Amino acid sequence: MTELLDQGVAERVLARALANGGRFAEVFAERRRGQSMTIDESRIEAVQSGAEEGAGVRVVDGNTTYFAHVDGLDPADLERAADEAAAALRAERREPQPLQAQEVAPIAIERRPEDVPAERKAELLRELDERARGKGSEIAQVTAVYAEARRQVTVANSDGLFSGDDRTRTRIAVQTVAQRNGTVETGAETLGAHRGFELLEDNPGQIAEQAAGKALTLLDAVPAPSGSMPVVVGGGFGGVLFHEMTGHGLEADHIQKGASVYVGKLGEQVAQPLLNAYDDGRLPSEWGSDAIDDEGRPTQKTQVIEEGRLTSYLYDHLTAERDGVDSTGNGRRETFRHLPIPRMTNTYIAPGNATPEEMIAEVQRGFYAVSFGGGQVDPATGDFVFGVSEGYLIERGKVTSPCRGATLIGNCLDALAAIDAVGDDFFMKTGICGKGGRGSVRCLISARSRAAPSRRPSAPGQATPRPTSPVTAAAPCASTAARSRA
Repeated sequence: MTELLDQGVAERVLARALANGGRFAEVFAERRRGQSMTIDESRIEAVQSGAEEGAGVRVVDGNTTYFAHVDGLDPADLERAADEAAAALRAERREPQPLQAQEVAPIAIERRPEDVPAERKAELLRELDERARGKGSEIAQVTAVYAEARRQVTVANSDGLFSGDDRTRTRIAVQTVAQRNGTVETGAETLGAHRGFELLEDNPGQIAEQAAGKALTLLDAVPAPSGSMPVVVGGGFGGVLFHEMTGHGLEADHIQKGASVYVGKLGEQVAQPLLNAYDDGRLPSEWGSDAIDDEGRPTQKTQVIEEGRLTSYLYDHLTAERDGVDSTGNGRRETFRHLPIPRMTNTYIAPGNATPEEMIAEVQRGFYAVSFGGGQVDPATGDFVFGVSEGYLIERGKVTSPCRGATLIGNCLDALAAIDAVGDDFFMKTGICGKGGRGSVRCLISARSRAAPSRRPSAPGQATPRPTSPVTAAAPCASTAARSRA
């Protein structure tokens, strides 16, 4: 998977990048293409297609990185970018190591989306529209989006690495609006994976019915109660909570800047022994999976929490070098115009032994947060706020009334330590996550299990636990749900 960049060209570029010194040089080449279309008010619109290619060259000297990028893959332009990256250095030439091509097995795609006629994709969107509207006359609006993206990359560096990958992702999303007597509620659902159009050949319209069902259910919602109470967090989009409150804080750039509550906690007990968590970039065909990261490092399964003990951070090449450890394969770039930074892939809490029904049955009065509409975490303090898009009261061990306006508020370390049960169900949902002011990176924001953030969550008119374009790049990540007790 190195056809974007001839080996001889890559060697010349690296040699020129180190012409004035530097301890490390790298060239990253990329070709991207994508297509998206939308249906709104039962009309197909916003059909977009795009493609581009280019490369970035970086030279690292001490703690300083010099970077240049160029549109297109013409060898002369790549060499010019290497010259620009090297221009600020004034040391002796360093010779790069001879390149050795790595064996890489990209994720297999059964049906390439670009080979599927646009008419078939439009037909799919019409089906989503009809299935959602078919759930009832109170469905007032339906918007559905189809998106596909293919990203081919080649990476070469002065340590002799020469590797590449071919990545294809497909995704659909549905949002519905339901109205009744002046009350308006929304519901949303997605389906996506590192797969081709074969993903959408097995009842994709089901997500439209699910989205509509959520909106209709919320028409009967009551205001969320206030105060501290036990919270059970559902799988799937419930995993956003773990992704945000723990995953970002484990990314090594936050750690090395001292901007994470997990600084200095490696080896410490941060949760109860029942909790095990992973970042796994090799889960078959999942949204956050790739064969290699954007620095050419093979992706891997990294256990970040083992029986409640923090065991690893998430590293790219430079942060790993600073800590004297190996990269965990988490170096990711938004595009060839950007430098890599540590990012999650598929991040999740491993399944436990409790069923969702058992966890709920133990709660006399609490809150069941099925999915989240968004939120934010301050990695430096660990404080978080999440809006709940679908949530229910738990009364006497049973799920009862749907609630609107719920917000979970808490602290990462408190909530993590409060998890007292982890569910045995496990499933993924896709998401797109930004970091550091950069655009989207694909994250498998999903949960592979259901757990409840221990009874620390509270609900103040909201529930509060005290204790993330057709050619847009994205980085996958995933998570798990849990129950906690305050």
